[in-house]
Amino acid sequence: MTIPRQLPNAITIARIPLAVVFFVLLLLGGAYGLDDLALRWTAAALFVLAISTDWVDGYLARRYDLVSDFGKLWDPIADKLLTGAGFLGLALLGEVGWWLVVIILVREWGITIHRFTLVHERVVAAAWMGKLKTVVQAVALGWALLPLHVLIGMPVWVVLTQVLMVAALVLTVASGIDYVIAQARGRSGRT
Repeated sequence: MTIPRQLPNAITIARIPLAVVFFVLLLLGGAYGLDDLALRWTAAALFVLAISTDWVDGYLARRYDLVSDFGKLWDPIADKLLTGAGFLGLALLGEVGWWLVVIILVREWGITIHRFTLVHERVVAAAWMGKLKTVVQAVALGWALLPLHVLIGMPVWVVLTQVLMVAALVLTVASGIDYVIAQARGRSGRT
């Protein structure tokens, strides 16, 4: 079976407009005290679909030997736009603390900016801890976005959301430290 050479990159880029639509639906679903469950379910489903494409484009790129520098650079950016929209939206709706969101976003965009500064030298692909961090963030956000509190009760949903968010925060910080150490070692070894 052959697939179009640019399909993994096209899937990656498709996450960017999906992130925007998701963000708008999320805010509309919770804005002005509407608490529109249909919009919330739609936003959550769109997030789950969009974040799932991260696995699909990576699988296709590796399986069919279509890994590219473009994909290595833009795949994590598309992920950060989508997860960033989720964290920011939840903070704007008052469902996640701003302190947590600020720490995560500073780490995410700090590393992204650093990657862009290195792009003329080399493309820095995500390490295993960064990939694990993305999975945990996706699970935490997916859980927090789904209005499951209507099915399992608010106290259980809130506690599980907090546990997942703390796990995402810990892995985000740990993977950021791992990235900085790896880059420092790489630069010192390149004298």
